[in-house]
Amino acid sequence: MNKKNQRKRITGNLAGWTLAWTLSIALATFGNKFLWDGNKALTIAAIILSLLLGIGMILANRRFIEQSDELEKKIQLESMGLTLGLTLVVGLAYSLLDTTNVIPWDAEISFLVIFMGICYMTAIAVNNSRYR
Repeated sequence: MNKKNQRKRITGNLAGWTLAWTLSIALATFGNKFLWDGNKALTIAAIILSLLLGIGMILANRRFIEQSDELEKKIQLESMGLTLGLTLVVGLAYSLLDTTNVIPWDAEISFLVIFMGICYMTAIAVNNSRYR
């Protein structure tokens, strides 16, 4: 298999694992409310499934990075590092706003996950334009 086809296969594999994990999160979140009416055993099973699919996604991401060239690895590393730092700093500030009652709502992890995704996609775009 040539390098381009191998890269396509690995990227598709990562996309598949990411989609499966995302759907499992939705299943664990909404299944509890709409499908099995709070059944704890089914909820625990859905959460365990989500954890296992999440591990698969992490391993697929690792394979994706291992198969990347040096430039792509640099772009990924810089983007991940920036995303980690921003998410940690903003996430803790967001949590502090909640615990000190500065904001009138509870700090929800979903907002932080959205923030993380936006940071990562933006960092990838900026680093791609900067290095290519």
